[in-house]
Amino acid sequence: MADIARLESEILRQVAGAVDEAALEAVRIAALGRKGSVSELLKRLGSMSPDERRVMGPAINGLKDRVGEAIAVRRAALKAAELERRLKTERVDVTLPVRESALEAGRIHPVSQVMDELTAIFADMGFSIAEGPHIEDDFHNFTALNIPADHPARQEMDTFYFPEAPDGSRMLLRTHTSPVQIRTMMSQQPPIRIIVPGRVYRCDYDQTHTPMFHQVEGLVIDESAHLGHLKWVLEEFCKAFFEIDDVKMRFRASHFPFTEPSMEVDINCDRSGKELKIGEGSDWLEILGCGMVHPNVLRHCGLDPARFQGFAWGMGIDRIAMLKYGLPDLRAFFSADLRWLKHYGFAALDVPSLAGGLSR
Repeated sequence: MADIARLESEILRQVAGAVDEAALEAVRIAALGRKGSVSELLKRLGSMSPDERRVMGPAINGLKDRVGEAIAVRRAALKAAELERRLKTERVDVTLPVRESALEAGRIHPVSQVMDELTAIFADMGFSIAEGPHIEDDFHNFTALNIPADHPARQEMDTFYFPEAPDGSRMLLRTHTSPVQIRTMMSQQPPIRIIVPGRVYRCDYDQTHTPMFHQVEGLVIDESAHLGHLKWVLEEFCKAFFEIDDVKMRFRASHFPFTEPSMEVDINCDRSGKELKIGEGSDWLEILGCGMVHPNVLRHCGLDPARFQGFAWGMGIDRIAMLKYGLPDLRAFFSADLRWLKHYGFAALDVPSLAGGLSR
């Protein structure tokens, strides 16, 4: 019995001295495991006489129960201490600002936003969106648009050409979105009312020009379209896009191979202060080119110019974005600078509409 008392005292001392759950588990295995000290005493009961078993059995089983209870109490104490330590060291500072979600942090590029604005404006006028390939052939990009063979736009200093094919033809990156107008007229019968936003490519690079930029063109073809309709469409567009009540427009005679007559359009503005103000003042700002579709273009598309007529216009999306939102350098549009995008970009849910307002 004295040996049992000494063993119990030693085991309880070890239990009390366990500094963590791993050390306590080692003590438990040493005492109550298959080869533990208490388990070894239980194995000896089979070799004892009946009188010895009556005395030693309760004593050894009592030792086992007391050791097990002591281990359970110590384990609970260690768990509580560990929890207390974690609560002190893993505190959350609720005064820190909440990190923005991806939806809040993301930004829509100004060009994408302006494209959505254009879509909202012209869709309200009954226009549909047309798209076409970026890699074009000479016919759709130049010939069908009444552009002469010796025109400077066909030169390699202005156009990105692909290597020559075995038949002598050369594909190219479209220099304007006008080929989509040609494809639309060749695949649909009038009346046609479309706008064509998209990327175009030219060999040019400076503060206001990049090798890849964005254009939007509009086309109306029917039996009664005239310049009065064109003027109304452009007036309504400018008022809606720049969000002003009135705008003065000046149509100046110009020349484009694909329209006749051809005009460049200016709108009134005020440059007297640090900020350019559209729809105010007595200065003028060129914004787009337009005109009546040339009869030769209609013939190339299989339309009879004696029956059908129409008008078209085109402008740079990047340029009107710069004018509206005060962006100083076109090259920054394509620099992939997240700081620039965070400053000039739009919230992901800031969807433009004529009812709710186009800009933020």
